Amino acid sequence: MSGKVQLLSYAVLGIVCGSLLLGVMGSFSFSPFVQKGDSSGFNAFRSEAELVYFLNEKTKSSPPTFFEVVGSTLGGTVRSIIPGIMTPMPGSITTTADAAASLAQSSATSEYSTTDVQVAGVDEADVVKTDGSYIYLSKGSSVYIVQAYPAKDAKVIAKIPFNVTVSDLFVSGDKLVVFTLSYPTLVRWSGRAPTPGGISIMPWPVSSDTVVYFYNISERGSPVIERTYEAEGNYVATRMIGDYVYVVTQKGAWVMDDGVSLPNYSENGRNYIIPATNVYYYNGTDTGYSYTTVAAINAKNPSTPASSKTFLIGSSGTIYCSAKYLYLTSPGDSSTEVHKIALNGGSIEGVVDGSVPGWVLNQFSMDEYNDYFRIATTTGYAWGAGSSKNNVYVLDANLKVVGTLEDLASGEQIYSARFMGDRLYLVTFKKVDPLFVVDLSVPTAPKVLGQLKIPGYSNYLHPYDETHVIGLGKEAVDAEGGEFAYYQGVKLSLFDVSDVSNPREVAKIEIGDRGSDSPALTDYRAFLFSRERSLLVIPILEAKVDATDYAGGSISSSAYGSFVYQGAYVFQISTEGIQLRGRITHITGDDLLKSGYWFNSDYSVYRSLYIGDNLYTLSGAMIKINSLSDLSELKVIPLT
Repeated sequence: MSGKVQLLSYAVLGIVCGSLLLGVMGSFSFSPFVQKGDSSGFNAFRSEAELVYFLNEKTKSSPPTFFEVVGSTLGGTVRSIIPGIMTPMPGSITTTADAAASLAQSSATSEYSTTDVQVAGVDEADVVKTDGSYIYLSKGSSVYIVQAYPAKDAKVIAKIPFNVTVSDLFVSGDKLVVFTLSYPTLVRWSGRAPTPGGISIMPWPVSSDTVVYFYNISERGSPVIERTYEAEGNYVATRMIGDYVYVVTQKGAWVMDDGVSLPNYSENGRNYIIPATNVYYYNGTDTGYSYTTVAAINAKNPSTPASSKTFLIGSSGTIYCSAKYLYLTSPGDSSTEVHKIALNGGSIEGVVDGSVPGWVLNQFSMDEYNDYFRIATTTGYAWGAGSSKNNVYVLDANLKVVGTLEDLASGEQIYSARFMGDRLYLVTFKKVDPLFVVDLSVPTAPKVLGQLKIPGYSNYLHPYDETHVIGLGKEAVDAEGGEFAYYQGVKLSLFDVSDVSNPREVAKIEIGDRGSDSPALTDYRAFLFSRERSLLVIPILEAKVDATDYAGGSISSSAYGSFVYQGAYVFQISTEGIQLRGRITHITGDDLLKSGYWFNSDYSVYRSLYIGDNLYTLSGAMIKINSLSDLSELKVIPLT
């Protein structure tokens, strides 16, 4: 279909694409004119005409931006997950010749690591999962099932190929859940140039397909597909609570030829278009609008129909999920809108909306505790001419602000946050790293108990125990005469917060010089920690500055090092300190020497896990098994 589309929203694209759709919204305050829906706290449209009117009214104060649809199925044929129609189905599953015989030899152990999650009992999907006997991993357009324990029998026993990118996985008992992503719909800029004086005709993805496959893996070497769920929209997030997988997808809301392109989904080949009367909205004003669909799918019982609710809200890129509620956030002009959704098995209900000033960094900036919702935000930005401030807000069950702590660390912005019961540990940064200890025991009166100022910052905070917190980030050196600092090597810290008025950094290790990096700095799931085993494993790309390059002069803090090592760094950690036990790499030859300023290798370690007394490190090329006792190599499993 080809035609003019007035885009009325932007939507955050899926994880693989990482792009942002543009949108224009006005600040028109909309008066409610529609009936109360069956989703508490939200209104439902009575007709498609009301939905069109709502969107048009919201954009009156802004000039429209036009796009031309190229090769789109929007408003036309609905996609199907019937094999050979629109959505690629998995190809033939390959198994090893002796897979069936070897399965009987596999013995599970209860001692194995799980995905690093924010909330106990709320599982988060990842590209790697284990159940103590097998490892399940996504790589490119395939899913591998690996017999992993014991090490002597480890091998790939099944490979499921797809024709699209495979993303996250869940494993629960004899069920495997696979997420795939595709981007079939393109638009190009038409009419108004996107930049002053410029002319641009370029494709922009406006809608992707999120497809979820559910497998029975009772025979690990021969997975059997049981059900499929496909949603038109970008993959935002997913959680698994009990038997239910909750999937959040998002499709931009736009008016096309005075009509709307409503979202649709497909289950086991049967297609459904979500009618306007099943779209719920709240009475606030966002900077953009998207259809956000929350679906509940029973992973254990394939005969239970999926259920879903669709909400017309701003782009939701950051979510928080407790055992009972999903909190969707959307950015306003200078605020964050929060939408509370109740989850109860297959039931999904909109509850209430709220708003706080500022923007959130990530999911760890939010938390639910004793029926209160806590959120840390930054107003403004630390860089440039702007003046930033940091805030903590406590909201009641109706998302009304009842507690406020504002104007922390003026001129800085939040780099990491971690809520632990009645405490919040908050790191802000511009030139130095203040670690704040915030008391939330009285929800109506949050207060700072103490703070610690040290060089560098922490990107991620992880609980060690009730009185200690692990920090992972970068060391930094002040830039003389400038309002910034030069990032240096990867920094691992242990903070003692037993004396809340005087938090201390009791241990610190810096790995490498400027240019060093770690996947765990941006993806907490790459962080492997076991307090019982005194074990901490982090994948790191280490760079070192060669002092001989600066003979006769001092080494500048802005100098970048050359890459010297990539792999898993294995630490022993306790309240007594942190010690590097050893390193495990998958790289051989001179890949590092050839990398220059940018390093990208299929042999780059990105995850680790343990089963029994074995440590497993994963790269795109292999799984390497080492002994946890002395880190000696036990076996290598190629991933081909």
